[in-house]
Amino acid sequence: MGVPFSSNLSHSRAAVLGIPFDCGTHPARVGSRLGPSAIREQSVLVRPFQPPWADFNPLEQHAVVDCGNVICTPGLIESSLDRIEQAVYRVASADIVPVTMGGDGLVSLPQLRAMHRLFPDLVLLHIDAHTDTYPGDGREIQERYNTATTFTRAAEEGLVDTARSFHVGARGTVTMNGVFEHTRAQGYGLIDDAELRRRGPPDVLGQLHESLVGRPVYLCFDMDFFDPSCAPGVCTPTWGGATAREGLEFLQGLEGLNFVAVDVNTVSPPHDVGGMTAFLAATVMIQCLALLCRTRPVS
Repeated sequence: MGVPFSSNLSHSRAAVLGIPFDCGTHPARVGSRLGPSAIREQSVLVRPFQPPWADFNPLEQHAVVDCGNVICTPGLIESSLDRIEQAVYRVASADIVPVTMGGDGLVSLPQLRAMHRLFPDLVLLHIDAHTDTYPGDGREIQERYNTATTFTRAAEEGLVDTARSFHVGARGTVTMNGVFEHTRAQGYGLIDDAELRRRGPPDVLGQLHESLVGRPVYLCFDMDFFDPSCAPGVCTPTWGGATAREGLEFLQGLEGLNFVAVDVNTVSPPHDVGGMTAFLAATVMIQCLALLCRTRPVS
Protein backbone atom coordinates (compact mmCIF):
# COMPACT_ATOMS: atom_id res chain seq x y z
CA MET A 1 0.00 0.00 0.00
CA GLY A 2 3.03 2.24 -0.30
CA VAL A 3 4.01 2.22 3.39
CA PRO A 4 7.76 2.28 4.10
CA PHE A 5 9.73 -0.91 4.60
CA SER A 6 11.32 -0.65 8.01
CA SER A 7 12.31 -2.59 11.09
CA ASN A 8 12.24 0.63 13.13
CA LEU A 9 8.99 0.46 15.07
CA SER A 10 9.58 3.45 17.35
CA HIS A 11 7.01 5.69 15.68
CA SER A 12 4.43 3.11 14.59
CA ARG A 13 1.25 1.86 16.21
CA ALA A 14 0.67 -0.96 13.70
CA ALA A 15 3.04 -2.97 11.53
CA VAL A 16 2.57 -5.36 8.62
CA LEU A 17 4.42 -8.67 8.75
CA GLY A 18 4.42 -11.37 6.07
CA ILE A 19 4.48 -15.04 7.06
CA PRO A 20 5.50 -17.07 3.96
CA PHE A 21 4.82 -20.49 5.43
CA ASP A 22 2.67 -23.49 4.64
CA CYS A 23 2.95 -27.06 5.85
CA GLY A 24 3.38 -28.38 2.33
CA THR A 25 1.06 -31.28 3.05
CA HIS A 26 -2.20 -30.21 1.41
CA PRO A 27 -3.30 -33.00 -0.97
CA ALA A 28 -4.09 -30.64 -3.85
CA ARG A 29 -3.21 -27.01 -3.11
CA VAL A 30 0.23 -26.01 -1.90
CA GLY A 31 1.03 -22.36 -2.40
CA SER A 32 0.00 -20.11 0.48
CA ARG A 33 3.69 -19.67 1.30
CA LEU A 34 3.54 -17.19 -1.61
CA GLY A 35 0.61 -15.27 -0.14
CA PRO A 36 2.52 -12.31 1.34
CA SER A 37 4.26 -11.44 -1.93
CA ALA A 38 0.99 -11.63 -3.86
CA ILE A 39 -0.86 -9.46 -1.35
CA ARG A 40 1.92 -6.87 -1.49
CA GLU A 41 1.77 -6.85 -5.28
CA GLN A 42 -1.99 -6.35 -5.39
CA SER A 43 -2.00 -3.83 -2.55
CA VAL A 44 -0.96 -1.09 -4.97
CA LEU A 45 -4.62 -1.08 -5.98
CA VAL A 46 -5.79 -0.34 -2.43
CA ARG A 47 -6.42 3.26 -1.49
CA PRO A 48 -6.54 4.31 2.16
CA PHE A 49 -9.82 6.25 2.36
CA GLN A 50 -13.06 4.27 2.74
CA PRO A 51 -15.99 6.71 2.66
CA PRO A 52 -18.58 6.92 4.02
CA TRP A 53 -17.57 4.38 6.68
CA ALA A 54 -13.94 5.38 7.29
CA ASP A 55 -13.03 8.59 5.47
CA PHE A 56 -9.57 8.86 6.98
CA ASN A 57 -6.11 7.41 6.32
CA PRO A 58 -5.30 4.60 8.80
CA LEU A 59 -1.84 4.14 7.28
CA GLU A 60 -0.91 7.65 8.33
CA GLN A 61 -2.77 7.60 11.63
CA HIS A 62 -0.87 4.54 12.79
CA ALA A 63 2.38 5.32 10.91
CA VAL A 64 2.20 1.80 9.49
CA VAL A 65 5.41 0.17 8.31
CA ASP A 66 6.02 -3.08 6.46
CA CYS A 67 8.50 -5.19 8.42
CA GLY A 68 9.02 -7.65 5.60
CA ASN A 69 8.70 -11.40 6.09
CA VAL A 70 9.41 -13.79 8.92
CA ILE A 71 12.43 -15.91 7.99
CA CYS A 72 10.98 -19.40 7.99
CA THR A 73 11.00 -22.51 5.82
CA PRO A 74 7.77 -24.02 4.46
CA GLY A 75 7.37 -27.61 5.52
CA LEU A 76 9.69 -27.33 8.53
CA ILE A 77 6.98 -26.99 11.14
CA GLU A 78 8.65 -26.77 14.54
CA SER A 79 11.46 -24.36 13.67
CA SER A 80 9.11 -22.18 11.62
CA LEU A 81 6.56 -21.95 14.43
CA ASP A 82 9.30 -20.80 16.78
CA ARG A 83 10.49 -18.12 14.36
CA ILE A 84 6.95 -16.86 13.74
CA GLU A 85 6.29 -16.60 17.47
CA GLN A 86 9.50 -14.68 18.05
CA ALA A 87 8.84 -12.23 15.22
CA VAL A 88 5.26 -11.49 16.26
CA TYR A 89 6.27 -11.11 19.90
CA ARG A 90 8.95 -8.61 18.95
CA VAL A 91 6.32 -6.42 17.26
CA ALA A 92 3.54 -6.83 19.83
CA SER A 93 5.80 -6.40 22.88
CA ALA A 94 6.58 -2.89 21.64
CA ASP A 95 2.85 -2.06 22.03
CA ILE A 96 2.38 -2.26 18.27
CA VAL A 97 -0.45 -4.19 16.64
CA PRO A 98 0.89 -6.90 14.31
CA VAL A 99 -1.12 -7.10 11.10
CA THR A 100 0.06 -10.30 9.46
CA MET A 101 -0.52 -11.94 6.13
CA GLY A 102 -0.01 -15.66 5.65
CA GLY A 103 0.64 -18.28 4.97
CA ASP A 104 -1.68 -21.20 5.74
CA GLY A 105 -3.91 -21.55 8.78
CA LEU A 106 -1.22 -23.03 11.01
CA VAL A 107 0.54 -19.64 11.20
CA SER A 108 -2.14 -18.57 13.69
CA LEU A 109 -0.89 -20.93 16.40
CA PRO A 110 2.55 -19.36 16.99
CA GLN A 111 0.99 -15.91 16.78
CA LEU A 112 -1.45 -16.87 19.52
CA ARG A 113 1.48 -18.11 21.59
CA ALA A 114 3.17 -14.75 21.22
CA MET A 115 0.05 -12.74 22.01
CA HIS A 116 -0.87 -14.87 25.01
CA ARG A 117 2.46 -13.97 26.59
CA LEU A 118 1.31 -10.34 26.55
CA PHE A 119 -2.43 -10.82 27.05
CA PRO A 120 -3.24 -13.74 29.37
CA ASP A 121 -6.98 -13.01 28.95
CA LEU A 122 -6.79 -13.16 25.15
CA VAL A 123 -9.90 -14.16 23.20
CA LEU A 124 -10.15 -15.39 19.62
CA LEU A 125 -12.47 -14.27 16.85
CA HIS A 126 -11.92 -16.68 13.96
CA ILE A 127 -13.80 -15.91 10.72
CA ASP A 128 -13.42 -18.87 8.38
CA ALA A 129 -15.20 -21.48 6.29
CA HIS A 130 -13.59 -24.09 8.57
CA THR A 131 -13.13 -24.30 12.31
CA ASP A 132 -9.53 -25.58 12.03
CA THR A 133 -10.34 -27.44 15.26
CA TYR A 134 -10.00 -31.09 14.25
CA PRO A 135 -8.81 -33.83 16.65
CA GLY A 136 -5.31 -34.50 15.21
CA ASP A 137 -3.99 -36.49 18.15
CA GLY A 138 -1.42 -38.61 16.32
CA ARG A 139 2.21 -38.89 17.33
CA GLU A 140 3.70 -37.56 14.10
CA ILE A 141 4.39 -33.82 14.03
CA GLN A 142 2.36 -33.41 10.83
CA GLU A 143 -0.65 -35.06 12.47
CA ARG A 144 -0.60 -32.81 15.51
CA TYR A 145 0.38 -29.58 13.78
CA ASN A 146 -1.41 -28.77 10.55
CA THR A 147 -3.98 -26.31 9.27
CA ALA A 148 -6.87 -28.39 10.62
CA THR A 149 -5.61 -28.63 14.22
CA THR A 150 -4.54 -25.03 14.87
CA PHE A 151 -7.23 -24.15 17.38
CA THR A 152 -7.35 -27.59 18.98
CA ARG A 153 -3.73 -27.06 19.97
CA ALA A 154 -4.51 -23.47 21.04
CA ALA A 155 -7.23 -24.73 23.37
CA GLU A 156 -4.96 -27.45 24.80
CA GLU A 157 -2.20 -24.92 25.44
CA GLY A 158 -4.61 -22.49 27.11
CA LEU A 159 -3.71 -19.69 24.71
CA VAL A 160 -7.22 -18.23 24.57
CA ASP A 161 -10.29 -18.08 26.77
CA THR A 162 -12.32 -20.54 24.72
CA ALA A 163 -15.53 -19.78 26.63
CA ARG A 164 -15.44 -16.26 25.20
CA SER A 165 -13.93 -17.12 21.80
CA PHE A 166 -15.83 -17.68 18.56
CA HIS A 167 -15.55 -19.37 15.20
CA VAL A 168 -17.84 -17.71 12.65
CA GLY A 169 -18.88 -18.91 9.19
CA ALA A 170 -17.95 -22.61 9.15
CA ARG A 171 -19.68 -24.68 6.49
CA GLY A 172 -19.32 -27.94 4.56
CA THR A 173 -17.88 -29.84 2.85
CA VAL A 174 -15.40 -31.29 5.37
CA THR A 175 -13.33 -34.45 5.57
CA MET A 176 -14.94 -36.10 8.60
CA ASN A 177 -18.12 -36.09 10.63
CA GLY A 178 -18.46 -34.53 14.07
CA VAL A 179 -16.11 -31.60 13.39
CA PHE A 180 -18.52 -28.96 14.66
CA GLU A 181 -19.24 -30.99 17.79
CA HIS A 182 -15.52 -31.41 18.42
CA THR A 183 -15.04 -27.65 18.09
CA ARG A 184 -17.73 -26.97 20.68
CA ALA A 185 -16.29 -29.68 22.93
CA GLN A 186 -13.04 -27.67 23.10
CA GLY A 187 -15.10 -24.91 24.69
CA TYR A 188 -15.38 -22.57 21.72
CA GLY A 189 -18.49 -20.76 20.62
CA LEU A 190 -19.37 -21.76 17.05
CA ILE A 191 -21.68 -19.75 14.83
CA ASP A 192 -21.73 -21.77 11.65
CA ASP A 193 -22.67 -20.37 8.26
CA ALA A 194 -26.22 -21.72 8.44
CA GLU A 195 -26.79 -20.01 11.79
CA LEU A 196 -25.14 -16.81 10.58
CA ARG A 197 -27.53 -16.62 7.63
CA ARG A 198 -30.58 -17.68 9.63
CA ARG A 199 -30.04 -15.10 12.38
CA GLY A 200 -28.55 -12.44 10.12
CA PRO A 201 -25.29 -10.52 10.60
CA PRO A 202 -26.73 -7.76 12.85
CA ASP A 203 -27.90 -10.29 15.44
CA VAL A 204 -24.62 -12.23 15.34
CA LEU A 205 -22.58 -9.05 15.56
CA GLY A 206 -24.59 -8.02 18.60
CA GLN A 207 -23.69 -11.30 20.32
CA LEU A 208 -20.00 -10.88 19.46
CA HIS A 209 -19.89 -7.35 20.84
CA GLU A 210 -21.64 -8.42 24.03
CA SER A 211 -19.25 -11.34 24.57
CA LEU A 212 -15.97 -9.74 23.48
CA VAL A 213 -16.29 -6.17 24.73
CA GLY A 214 -13.45 -5.14 26.99
CA ARG A 215 -11.27 -8.14 26.12
CA PRO A 216 -8.10 -8.19 23.99
CA VAL A 217 -9.22 -9.80 20.73
CA TYR A 218 -7.09 -11.76 18.28
CA LEU A 219 -8.80 -11.40 14.90
CA CYS A 220 -8.08 -14.28 12.52
CA PHE A 221 -9.59 -13.87 9.05
CA ASP A 222 -9.22 -16.80 6.67
CA MET A 223 -9.90 -15.75 3.08
CA ASP A 224 -11.98 -18.85 2.35
CA PHE A 225 -14.74 -17.24 4.43
CA PHE A 226 -15.51 -15.63 1.08
CA ASP A 227 -17.16 -17.66 -1.66
CA PRO A 228 -14.71 -19.02 -4.28
CA SER A 229 -16.48 -16.90 -6.90
CA CYS A 230 -14.76 -13.84 -5.43
CA ALA A 231 -11.80 -15.51 -3.67
CA PRO A 232 -10.73 -18.54 -5.72
CA GLY A 233 -7.07 -18.44 -4.68
CA VAL A 234 -7.30 -20.17 -1.31
CA CYS A 235 -6.11 -23.54 -0.05
CA THR A 236 -9.51 -25.09 0.65
CA PRO A 237 -12.24 -23.35 -1.39
CA THR A 238 -15.75 -24.06 -0.13
CA TRP A 239 -18.86 -23.00 -1.99
CA GLY A 240 -21.67 -21.04 -0.39
CA GLY A 241 -19.59 -18.39 1.35
CA ALA A 242 -19.89 -14.64 1.71
CA THR A 243 -19.74 -12.28 -1.22
CA ALA A 244 -17.06 -9.59 -1.09
CA ARG A 245 -19.68 -7.06 -0.02
CA GLU A 246 -21.08 -9.31 2.72
CA GLY A 247 -17.66 -10.15 4.12
CA LEU A 248 -16.44 -6.56 4.19
CA GLU A 249 -19.70 -5.32 5.73
CA PHE A 250 -19.39 -7.97 8.44
CA LEU A 251 -15.89 -6.72 9.24
CA GLN A 252 -17.17 -3.16 9.50
CA GLY A 253 -19.72 -4.38 12.02
CA LEU A 254 -16.87 -5.34 14.38
CA GLU A 255 -16.03 -1.71 14.97
CA GLY A 256 -15.39 -0.97 18.63
CA LEU A 257 -13.77 -4.25 19.65
CA ASN A 258 -10.26 -4.15 21.07
CA PHE A 259 -8.18 -5.90 18.43
CA VAL A 260 -4.62 -6.51 19.57
CA ALA A 261 -3.58 -8.57 16.53
CA VAL A 262 -4.89 -9.11 13.00
CA ASP A 263 -4.11 -12.29 11.07
CA VAL A 264 -5.23 -12.52 7.40
CA ASN A 265 -4.28 -15.86 5.91
CA THR A 266 -4.68 -18.59 3.29
CA VAL A 267 -4.10 -16.70 0.05
CA SER A 268 -2.69 -19.23 -2.44
CA PRO A 269 -1.44 -17.35 -5.52
CA PRO A 270 -0.93 -20.42 -7.78
CA HIS A 271 -4.69 -20.98 -7.56
CA ASP A 272 -5.77 -17.36 -7.84
CA VAL A 273 -7.34 -15.71 -10.87
CA GLY A 274 -5.86 -12.37 -11.89
CA GLY A 275 -4.74 -11.69 -8.35
CA MET A 276 -8.34 -11.14 -7.22
CA THR A 277 -8.02 -13.03 -3.92
CA ALA A 278 -4.79 -11.23 -3.02
CA PHE A 279 -6.43 -7.89 -3.89
CA LEU A 280 -9.41 -8.74 -1.69
CA ALA A 281 -7.06 -9.78 1.13
CA ALA A 282 -5.28 -6.43 0.91
CA THR A 283 -8.69 -4.76 1.10
CA VAL A 284 -9.50 -6.78 4.22
CA MET A 285 -6.22 -5.55 5.70
CA ILE A 286 -6.89 -1.85 5.07
CA GLN A 287 -10.33 -2.31 6.56
CA CYS A 288 -8.83 -3.97 9.64
CA LEU A 289 -6.37 -1.10 9.98
CA ALA A 290 -9.32 1.28 9.95
CA LEU A 291 -10.94 -0.80 12.71
CA LEU A 292 -7.79 -0.33 14.80
CA CYS A 293 -8.17 3.44 14.51
CA ARG A 294 -11.59 3.17 16.16
CA THR A 295 -10.21 1.45 19.26
CA ARG A 296 -6.69 2.90 19.32
CA PRO A 297 -7.17 6.55 18.42
CA VAL A 298 -4.06 8.64 17.95
CA SER A 299 -3.60 10.98 20.91
